[in-house]
Amino acid sequence: MTEMEIREILNYLPHRFPFLLIDRVLSCEPGRSIVAVKNVSSNEPYFQGHFPGNPVMPGVMIVESLAQAAGILSFLTQKRDSMHNLLYYFVGIDRARFKKLVIPGDQLKLNVTLLRQVRGIAKFSAVATVGEAVVTEADLLCTLKEE
Repeated sequence: MTEMEIREILNYLPHRFPFLLIDRVLSCEPGRSIVAVKNVSSNEPYFQGHFPGNPVMPGVMIVESLAQAAGILSFLTQKRDSMHNLLYYFVGIDRARFKKLVIPGDQLKLNVTLLRQVRGIAKFSAVATVGEAVVTEADLLCTLKEE
């Protein structure tokens, strides 16, 4: 699969403004990996308080962007979408590292690779970059549950 635009993304993620943090999927190989994009805008609501006069994207929002990309990868791997009474929950994070600030105008490239899936828990390696620079990396744990 190649690209996925926002209208397609909305079929896989239940998130909506202001918490939808994926703008485009550049590529996806179900069962293996996904590359998605989050365009960081000065209009993001968290910039009003983080930090006034010196806007910095909160690390937790970067990690959530990576988790949303992992959710899309999981739904595509299982050939389902979020409209089948399913939600993908972020259940753990290991080895998170924040290496560089993300500011308005940056474009986050979200690279997520499925490492393994055991008893309904999937483990992913996730790396967010701006340009060639790694800004965040972490191992994510997620699970798919019926609502």
